[in-house]
Amino acid sequence: MTVKTYDPSNVIIIVGGASASGYADGTFIEIAADDKRFNKTVGADGEVSRAKSNNRSATVTLTLTQTSGFNDVLSSYEALDQLSNSGVVPFMLKDLNGTTLISSESCWVEEVPSLTYSKEIEERQWMLSLGETNWFAGGVLSSALINP
Repeated sequence: MTVKTYDPSNVIIIVGGASASGYADGTFIEIAADDKRFNKTVGADGEVSRAKSNNRSATVTLTLTQTSGFNDVLSSYEALDQLSNSGVVPFMLKDLNGTTLISSESCWVEEVPSLTYSKEIEERQWMLSLGETNWFAGGVLSSALINP
């Protein structure tokens, strides 16, 4: 059986041309579709119908350390959006460990992080909204396929 290896440093996020870095320990990226792909209805007699949702938007949560320079990048996009409504930039997540690729031409800061300070390095949790999102959630490639 082939061994598969996941390396979190091989998960690349690019927002508006800037590469994200300075992730917090633990879950550092969460992406969720904003709507189900289909909505199911079951009638009184048990007949099942479904309605396709054409909502392809998504929400991204990035958890960074307070020392991450990417906080400055996201703060700049948010400030630009507040100033001139021009903080909409492209987004891409690529997992170099395998085949996952998530992208959108439209990404903006939906919610700025709450700020906490202590004697330790704190986290900054950014919520980003994506417009129409291309979504391919793949697996991890085996080491033999990456390095023959």
